[in-house]
This record gives sequence, C-alpha cells and structure tokens, in this order.
Amino acid sequence: MAEALDVSVATIERVRQRFVEQGLEPALVRKKPDKPSRERKLDGAGEARLIALACSKVPTGRVAWTLEMLADKLVELKVVDSICPETVRQALQKS
Repeated sequence: MAEALDVSVATIERVRQRFVEQGLEPALVRKKPDKPSRERKLDGAGEARLIALACSKVPTGRVAWTLEMLADKLVELKVVDSICPETVRQALQKS
C-alpha cells in the first residue's frame, strides 16, 4: 500500500492508528494546529497600514517603493518591532 501511494510505511501506520482511535474523518483530514508555529507580524490593522503606505506617495528621489523601504518604514512608524521584506511581499501579495 505504501508503495502504491508513494508514502512511507510509517505514514500508513499513523493513518491506520488515527482511524482506529478517532474514526474516518480525522484519518482523512489533517488536524489544524492549536496555535501557529510563530506569531504573525502583521495583523489586520498592520496590513491595512502597509497597503496604505504602499499606495502613498513615493519618497523623494525614488520611482517606487521597494520591499525593503516598506519594511523599514513599518518599523519607523512603530507598526512592528521588526519585519523582513519577504513578509511584506507576502502580505501585499495576499491583499
């Protein structure tokens, strides 16, 4: 079975055990974590501030906002203590 599904034997054993102990639905659907692996840097209000900032006038001497500039500005405005440009990119992409 493991070979046919391209999974390990341990995976088959864990799913089978979950089925025996909890039933069909828990065996087929992944459990959502009780809490995320790390706290979100931007909540809804922080994302709104980021979007407003990204849509605002670009600083003098610049053609467009960069992710680094947006991250630095969020820290400067004390929206967050620290944030990386990748988190800024993901938040903007999501919106």
